[in-house]
Amino acid sequence: MSDTTTNTIDRHLVIGAGPVGLAMAAALKKRDIPFDIVDAGSGVGGNWLHGVYRFAHIVSSKKATEYTDYPMPDDYPDFPSADQMLAYLQSFAKDRGLMEHAEFNKTVSSVVPDTNERWRVTFADGESRVYKGVLVCNGHHWDKRYPDFPGTFTGEMLHSKDYRDPSQLKGKRVLVVGGGNSGVDMATDAGRFGESCDISLKSGYWYLPKTFLGRPLTDIPIWGLPIFLQRAILKTMVRFSIGDYRRYGLQRPNHKMFERHPAFGTDLLNAIRLGRVTPRPGIEKADGNTITFVDGTTGTYDLVIAATGFYASFPFLPEGLVKVENNVVQVYGGAFPAGLRGLYIVGWAQARNGFGRVVTPLAELYAHIIKMQDDFNFPIGSVMEQSFTQRLPTTHLVDPEKTRREIRMSYWVLPLLKLRDKRMARNEHLAAKKGREIAGA
Repeated sequence: MSDTTTNTIDRHLVIGAGPVGLAMAAALKKRDIPFDIVDAGSGVGGNWLHGVYRFAHIVSSKKATEYTDYPMPDDYPDFPSADQMLAYLQSFAKDRGLMEHAEFNKTVSSVVPDTNERWRVTFADGESRVYKGVLVCNGHHWDKRYPDFPGTFTGEMLHSKDYRDPSQLKGKRVLVVGGGNSGVDMATDAGRFGESCDISLKSGYWYLPKTFLGRPLTDIPIWGLPIFLQRAILKTMVRFSIGDYRRYGLQRPNHKMFERHPAFGTDLLNAIRLGRVTPRPGIEKADGNTITFVDGTTGTYDLVIAATGFYASFPFLPEGLVKVENNVVQVYGGAFPAGLRGLYIVGWAQARNGFGRVVTPLAELYAHIIKMQDDFNFPIGSVMEQSFTQRLPTTHLVDPEKTRREIRMSYWVLPLLKLRDKRMARNEHLAAKKGREIAGA
């Protein structure tokens, strides 16, 4: 297609029609902020449409995952399947009237600053548009990270995102690298359907029971407690329901609970007890089909599954425009980069026990702030940078209940940010005036 330009200078663009992009679009619509949604996929759903394996289920409960203003159907189980999650998101988009704003199979090639503090968005089909603002909601489950070890593995290497069903495992000696929720699911499947399965872990994980006393763990009333009490209660649950991880041949975690994302469920532990999965330490090197581990043992494999996560990345933005350090996006307030009016990075962080309790109130807050931007002299991120109440994040993990409290407090803080903006404008005016006086002296 030849290059065309459409001026949409009074509209915002939402990139991504996954759970976060849909929540942001609904919040923008609620505040009468004009917007478009684009997604490279064939429909709404994001990772639930094109990025999960056939038999996946959510690990947080439906109550912890559903939008707070849009409950999941009563007949959904406690832990809905991928198909049910997709149907839920499709229903949300339809009921909120978002489909009329959406374009699919529309890949963004570049987003660059344009004149008059607008943003020029270019698409893979050659079309170009100018937007007032851009909300980057491209998710955090797509830029695949692979294990890095010396040597060359000559068997098949498969990232967890590319796993679809057990037919990929049949008759194969499988090594799963990584012990998070995806690694657990794939090791469990490989132990049942492959010829054999080992799982390699550099360090220990916190494996938490998915349910406790008949209730989903994410539904029990502990998540509003201080973090040290949450840890103490959960450690007690682990001690009595699971025991010492070393009894399963696993390493003890060398980090505090929630410093890394815990894994929910005991399927891996059961598979180890059944002899279907064998724990291994970290990888030292590869030589053909043989993997040597750091303890000196070796194994021969046909398939390595990399359940090693993803990078936070924004390939359509100019390099360095938004900084990412240790996979943590350097934005204020969770979404606002300093010095960039109209660019918002939303959904890069990860709630540690279900996004539902956070995403709806957070989307509504962000929509409110985006509407306020018109009344500010400076980009919201720059004003937050100058505020003593705002700090850059140090982790990608979000405590949902703490975040909900911060959201409620933010509505009280926003007027102070407006005062800060006025002060910054006054200081800039005085500095410019002084500069002119010095130049004219």
